Amino acid sequence: MHKKNSLTIHILIGLVLGALVGIATSYLPEGSLRDVWLIEGIFELVGSMFINAIKLLVIPLVFISLVCGVSALGDITRLGRIGGKTMAFYLISTSIAIALALIVAQQIKPGSGLDMTKLVEQQPSINAPQSLVKTLQKIVPENPFMAMAEGNMLQIIFMALLVGIAATMSGEAAKPVLDIFESANEVIMKMVVIIMYFAPYGVFALIAKTFATVGFDAMLPLIKYTITVLLVLLLHITVVYMLALRGLGKLDPIKFFKNFLPAMSVGFSTASSSATLPITIETVEKRCGVSKSVASFTLPLGATINMDGTAIMQGVAVVFIAQVYQIDLTLGSFLTVILTATLASIGTAGVPGVGLITLAMVLESINLPVEGIALIIGIDRLLDMSRTAVNISGDAVCTLLVAKSEKEFDLEIYESDNTDD
Repeated sequence: MHKKNSLTIHILIGLVLGALVGIATSYLPEGSLRDVWLIEGIFELVGSMFINAIKLLVIPLVFISLVCGVSALGDITRLGRIGGKTMAFYLISTSIAIALALIVAQQIKPGSGLDMTKLVEQQPSINAPQSLVKTLQKIVPENPFMAMAEGNMLQIIFMALLVGIAATMSGEAAKPVLDIFESANEVIMKMVVIIMYFAPYGVFALIAKTFATVGFDAMLPLIKYTITVLLVLLLHITVVYMLALRGLGKLDPIKFFKNFLPAMSVGFSTASSSATLPITIETVEKRCGVSKSVASFTLPLGATINMDGTAIMQGVAVVFIAQVYQIDLTLGSFLTVILTATLASIGTAGVPGVGLITLAMVLESINLPVEGIALIIGIDRLLDMSRTAVNISGDAVCTLLVAKSEKEFDLEIYESDNTDD
């Protein structure tokens, strides 16, 4: 049945119109109209306000929903079981993602024929990478309020899990506290619904600015790199995720992507797993039939530690940079990249562009020049948008499989015609 008021359709219309308007804007002559009024004016204002409105909810949503999710599980043994399944899926899928990226990139050879000395004029401006030990060490916060103020997602998740487990073990004594968290969770989710009414406009502005500022000429020397990353992302989402849904969950993968399309659209436009988290949770619960207790646990965790799309970019970038510098990678190098990138995903925040920083850590693990990152900074925004859609899709697939195995899944909702929100 055709439904005119479908949020999904409106978001897609915003995507298409934003791309068309952005391309048209890029052909306007430089000056006040294009640069001041459109790109840095209307597009920047509407797009940034939409992202800020979503980010406003991220930290309270992650903390409150995780506390509610952990406490709703009721049984510490069950929490361990669900946590084990979730972690196993995330780590295995990330390992598969980067291995696939390395194999495909080796076949396509995106960096062959490219002269590094002609393309790099200055070193990339990125922060120094943090060691794996330091990343793991900082999971436990010294000050939970500072963790929230700084947006340290791993520390926030640790604190939320600790509070949820303690509340579960406290039994009836914790009921008043949990009632407050449940009420707060309802308020936060209602705020998500309100903000999503404006999603088509925000998506339009974000896409329009991207296409208006990223010229196609600048992407031509790196077209093979771009195609390789997009190809591996497509392979991972259509082969690995579809096989997981069909083989492990006995679910129709086409139906999943149809149900999950609103969240994928927002993830693509914002290029941020964390910023998309409120919409991801809402979509998985309302359109995919997953219980709140499971979704509230697996999705915030996935938004922080499950970065399949980012791992794919890092795998292709490693091969690309190695070929640019004419450095041969050994089997040991490939294994090191797989291990390092998989573990690095644990410390990767779900915000735009952060994958480039963890890429520096991966490059240093096999002694490749970190300066090579300068080559891909210019086009990373478009790729960041695509890999974010893959990241959040992996979170949702894992959540579906875990929920189905725990009998916390409503097949009727999953298979219903969820075209209207």
